[in-house]
Amino acid sequence: MELVYPPVVALAKTVMFRVLDNKVTVEGAEHIPASGGAVLASNHASYLDFIYCGFGAQPARRLVRFMAKKQVFDHRISGPLMRGMRHIPVDRKAGTAAFRHAIDSLRAGEIVGVFPEATISESFTVKGLKSGAARMALEAGVPLIPMAVWGPHRLWTKGRKKELTKRHVPVIIKIGAPVAVAPDATPETVTATLKERLTVLLDEVQRAYPDKPSGPDDTWWLPAHLGGTAPLPPSPASTI
Repeated sequence: MELVYPPVVALAKTVMFRVLDNKVTVEGAEHIPASGGAVLASNHASYLDFIYCGFGAQPARRLVRFMAKKQVFDHRISGPLMRGMRHIPVDRKAGTAAFRHAIDSLRAGEIVGVFPEATISESFTVKGLKSGAARMALEAGVPLIPMAVWGPHRLWTKGRKKELTKRHVPVIIKIGAPVAVAPDATPETVTATLKERLTVLLDEVQRAYPDKPSGPDDTWWLPAHLGGTAPLPPSPASTI
């Protein structure tokens, strides 16, 4: 029985829709399977992304088990909630245990949520991806579903003051078709395809976003290639 997750979802919906009056749009919800395991891989621009990524699976009536750093589980307030919602702790010093936990969950028919960039992208573009999402999907034999989320970074992101009471912020959640996997696919080739798909999805939601900066001092939340003042993404040479 799910004793913790449903009340948390209900509270999140109350905050999003009634208190903050977020205009949340979900596109591509039909790509979330009604049953069975799947890896849901999203871009990462906000500390609130997991809330909205989970919301994207709500039309299919699915609960997402997110992989999150162990420190969140050790916190006296968030820890009991994370464990109660059966999310998956990740200890970067012992990552194999988290990987096996995720595989077991996938094989048990769960949806596992992953942010393959591993950290928030301050450029608001898709960074280089870790291969864990692809490896999990390949080993468990489940779909790898890309998702782009845009808007929550205006409430809380890295290097900016929280604005958790800011109202009427639009949020677009776009879910893509599962990544096609060839019989001879490797985690590296699947990861490269996933990055391409996430980049396209993110660009689509950024260009479709209904809000515009209110003035020159409000361009921080747009990527540089769309006229914003977010930092430029690192060049490939600097990531080697």
